[in-house]
Amino acid sequence: MRARGGIGHTMAKINAGQEVTVAYLGGSITAMNGWRNKTTEWLRATYPRASFKEVHAAIGGTGSDLGVFRLGRDVLAQHPDLLFVEFATNDGGTPPEQIWCSMEGIVRQTWRQDPRTDIVFTYTITTAFTNDYCKGLCNRSASAMELLADHYAIPSINFGPRVAALINANKLVMDAKGVAAAETRLLFADDGVHPRDEGHDLYKASIIEGLTQMKAMPPADHVSKLAVPFVADHWEAAKMVPVTRAMLSGEWTALPPEDGKQKAFGARMGQIWSAEKPGSALRFRFKGRVAKLYDLLGPDGGQVVITVNGRRGDKPVPRFDSYCTYHRIATLGAVWGGGDPEQVQEVTVEIHPEQPDRKSVAFRLKDPETELKAPKFQGTRVWISQLMLIGDVVE
Repeated sequence: MRARGGIGHTMAKINAGQEVTVAYLGGSITAMNGWRNKTTEWLRATYPRASFKEVHAAIGGTGSDLGVFRLGRDVLAQHPDLLFVEFATNDGGTPPEQIWCSMEGIVRQTWRQDPRTDIVFTYTITTAFTNDYCKGLCNRSASAMELLADHYAIPSINFGPRVAALINANKLVMDAKGVAAAETRLLFADDGVHPRDEGHDLYKASIIEGLTQMKAMPPADHVSKLAVPFVADHWEAAKMVPVTRAMLSGEWTALPPEDGKQKAFGARMGQIWSAEKPGSALRFRFKGRVAKLYDLLGPDGGQVVITVNGRRGDKPVPRFDSYCTYHRIATLGAVWGGGDPEQVQEVTVEIHPEQPDRKSVAFRLKDPETELKAPKFQGTRVWISQLMLIGDVVE
């Protein structure tokens, strides 16, 4: 645990018996019932004079590159007093330079809205990271985030060392799959990533230790920390802009409130638009350097062709992958960095007439030869809801 600037603003509200809003931004490890709700329960039990509101802002399979765009909608709109950010696992394969852009954007957006909000970085551990942690090192993504945390004096709580110490003592098994029922060591996760309840208790123990060490620290001046950025091209300006009917051509439908996907994903994504007819397209112009789409992947997902400033993509981009036995939130990149930020970019995303190859999901199916022919896996459907921009839409 690195206390750095602490959580003094949060502790002042707790000690005054006020309502404290605690937000959790992260991936599936935070989304599952585990360290997130265990932390909130501990806060309520430990500080009964205060009241605690939990903001669950975690989405499985997503990293800080989406988190920075959805921060305003999912977190800052709730005016958090304390924000936990957990992206070390899903950013595990991301270059440090990209991690700094998006994570710094999260920090700067948060303090630009309210400099009294305290931030804590948390780092989870997976089987892929154990070699580093068992040697007393952080994995690459956590190391990148630690440099940023040093710059902004943000406290961090690393769950890895506690787990690694038990591995080194031969008291913990990271992946319980295939382990004998008579195993006496602690079984951390069934897949080497997502902790069982016993694993989340280890994470909770690290949280308690960290928050307890910081409880007497005074409030820090977060305003002054914004004077000097860590990287010049940070993503503080990242934002979402709703897709409108005027941007769409072809046969698009605004999903009604009773639609299953609107019910399942609308709270995160807002109004979802869907089409499957080839040639149906989204067109928009923007001035800036990054443009992505907030969309869905699924078993009946199609593929799209992206055209930027008249240059058509070499091949269609599938809205389907090897996990697609179900539908889930995703992002689709259209314009990614570089160039003149003052240039007006013209973007078209058009549905391709052929559905993507579904064979990549076959290993997840009991009878792939039969199941891949079923209606569930047929279609060229696309779902979109928001533009994700560093820049502004131009009419």
